[in-house]
Amino acid sequence: MVAPRWAASRRPMQRFAFGRQVTAFVLGTGEPAVDWGGLDVATRTRLAKRATAISILVIVVSNAAISVETFLLVQLAYNGGVLTVDSTIGAPNFPAIVAAVVVGLALNVLLGLAMLRPQMHWFRTGSLADHERRRAVQHVPYRQVAATVTAWFCAVGVYVLVADDVTAGRILGVTVAFTLAALSSGSLTFLFAERALRPLAVVALHDYPATHAMHGVRARMLAAWAVSSSVPLIGLIILNLGRGLDILPRPHGRIDWATVILAFVAVTAGSRVVSLVARSISDPLMELRQVLLRVDRGDFDARVAVYDSSEIGVLQHGFNELVMGLEERERVRDLFARHVGDTVAERAMSSGLGRSGTKADVGVLFVDIVGSTSMAEYKDPGETAELLNAFFTIVDEVVSRHNGMINKFEGDAALAVFGAPVEHPNPAAAALAAARELARQLRGELPIQWGIGVCYGTTFAGNIGSERRYEYTVIGDPVNECARLSDLAKTVNGSVLANASAVGEADGEARHWRSVGARVVRGREEPTELFMPVEFLPHDPPKISDVLTSILRPARRTLRL
Repeated sequence: MVAPRWAASRRPMQRFAFGRQVTAFVLGTGEPAVDWGGLDVATRTRLAKRATAISILVIVVSNAAISVETFLLVQLAYNGGVLTVDSTIGAPNFPAIVAAVVVGLALNVLLGLAMLRPQMHWFRTGSLADHERRRAVQHVPYRQVAATVTAWFCAVGVYVLVADDVTAGRILGVTVAFTLAALSSGSLTFLFAERALRPLAVVALHDYPATHAMHGVRARMLAAWAVSSSVPLIGLIILNLGRGLDILPRPHGRIDWATVILAFVAVTAGSRVVSLVARSISDPLMELRQVLLRVDRGDFDARVAVYDSSEIGVLQHGFNELVMGLEERERVRDLFARHVGDTVAERAMSSGLGRSGTKADVGVLFVDIVGSTSMAEYKDPGETAELLNAFFTIVDEVVSRHNGMINKFEGDAALAVFGAPVEHPNPAAAALAAARELARQLRGELPIQWGIGVCYGTTFAGNIGSERRYEYTVIGDPVNECARLSDLAKTVNGSVLANASAVGEADGEARHWRSVGARVVRGREEPTELFMPVEFLPHDPPKISDVLTSILRPARRTLRL
């Protein structure tokens, strides 16, 4: 709960500085994702102007603050740590310091804008980034640092030219002070430029994300160390060294204000720079966390914007590659499940590769359409495909409701198995109940004739084929007999026939079935006792014999099925 509240507290300032769209991708606020590669010219121009204005503001404010700190330290160093109006504003070199600082600020802004202008122009045009453009955008923070350091050294030259009483010691002192100021200001510029120019980095790396770190987290931490620790401590060492060599006067008062201000600079500058470094690291990680939650909920279209040139940018790119892999894996898994069924797909993914199988007592249901050959001959192929799709959809829904598995679709027929590969407490009852429901639904929804056969017995269930290509199937006498019963059921104007083994093992489901006689079916030597659902039998008992006669009639013509 702490992280969301912390992020929420920063959003107003972020929106003021960068706008709503930039804030959304910087903080991962859950707002609609921005297609940075498809921004229109007007939006790009607005973002470019805002980033430029904020960059100028930060350069001016940060350099002005560092200039004030530097001026006070120089004056205190040469005045023995005494802090008075006469020793600061009233000092003879005060106008020269002001002129140097103003010229340095102006040069910093002009040089920074000159180095930034080509990238901003490219960003506004919306053209694709080539390799040189990507490298140029990634080098912007370094060029901004170069502009800042150059401006500070130019400020030293302005001081030398403007100051009235210039001595070698004074020049040395100002040079050392401005060098430390350039180091501190350059570090701050690097940290802010890397953060402020993220929209450019996102667009530049949109089609070619960073795969190796450029300005890494270590460089940011070194910049933070330089501002918060290195510069103030070096200044303290130089101050004491100068006093020890009698280049600088020793402190006169009870309080050495030079050391106090150096400590103050270390505390305040450290808080500023650590805040920038923390945000440069935490913002992309928070966005990564938000996208990770979306992926965890099944949204495999989620992506993080790749805008960081450090190890974090490599992590962002790697995360997107990982999500793309998960998306492809899920798509393959879905296609695999659609081909072989969810149950077989899960079993295959959990058990691994290889041919394997086991004996299992299963219920088998086989359903076949009557006259599909002539239907395909006289119907439009599209209409035939549509009818078959509707037929198979009904079969799949009914079988799934009874915890069965569609083993295969064969042209105009379907084979369903109950009890393998997942065990079922009563596969025979499930197969019989599914057959009755399927018959009712087919009669009510599709203008076709069909036959359904149901059997129960021991089969081999497993992967059959070669090591390079195999499929999950069931093999055994119940499967063959079930297909024969389906052919036999077609002669009763679309009906359902089951063998005695299935009804005998069905427990409570058996009361819905009645024997209609015995018959020797093709491929078997002994007669098979046939059962039909009570609901599909005529209500007049004597006509049951007519049902059996209609079943037997085709056999008399063909001698034996």
